[in-house]
Amino acid sequence: MIKTAQFKKDKVTFSDTGKGRAVVLLHGFLGSHEIWKDTIADLSKSYRVIAIDLPGHGNTANFGYAHSMELMAKCVKSVIDFLKIKKHVLIGHSMGGYVSLAFADLFPDHVKGLCLYHSSAYPDSKEKKQERTRAINVVKANKTLYTKNLIKNLFAQKNVKYLKNEIAFATKIAKQTNRQGIIAALLGMRDRPSRDLILGLVEYPIMTVIGELDNVFSPQVLLEQFQVIKNKTILYLEHDGHFGFLESPKQSNKELRKFLRKCF
Repeated sequence: MIKTAQFKKDKVTFSDTGKGRAVVLLHGFLGSHEIWKDTIADLSKSYRVIAIDLPGHGNTANFGYAHSMELMAKCVKSVIDFLKIKKHVLIGHSMGGYVSLAFADLFPDHVKGLCLYHSSAYPDSKEKKQERTRAINVVKANKTLYTKNLIKNLFAQKNVKYLKNEIAFATKIAKQTNRQGIIAALLGMRDRPSRDLILGLVEYPIMTVIGELDNVFSPQVLLEQFQVIKNKTILYLEHDGHFGFLESPKQSNKELRKFLRKCF
């Protein structure tokens, strides 16, 4: 069921499916709650699954020129408060992982577990910051050109010819993201702080999903940063890129369910 909550006098859109313990899904850059369609269908058989459109994405409003990860986390908190949920597991894909870490930093008492889906606790490198700035200029000049091939390049190259429907699905969602939402998210990701200290401090379970063929994150770097976690689960997808839940949905959902049982 699609619902809305209020944040900063405007609306946040989200889906609320199933019953039981709460699981919150946060999409990545140029995504929306719809990207989790198959994950929601699977997990909602056993859990209450809330999938949120982050600021500037889907049908959620923009809240200024830049959307920091902290602002996005507070937006997520507005939904949690609206639903009167006290504890939940966060599952964040890529940018959604950055938001999940910001939420865990700001509101630690609400988190039962954390899954970073192709995401990192490290900040952008100098080179990546420059890349984000260049991307902002491209979006200002021609948003359509920017979004056209971006999603396709996030899938493992060898999967592209087999997953045309999945790529078309993700690309359609990306094209619906408005120009200001894209720019605000790029600024927020570029300027986000490091949150790797959280990984070693918390007691609750943390899962990471790593794609061996991910064009965004080096698998070696992700494996290295997760060594400090006390209660960790690692799902290493040998044949996937940056969209494991679309590239290997059955395996991904099976391991997610195992992780959720550990959290609850």
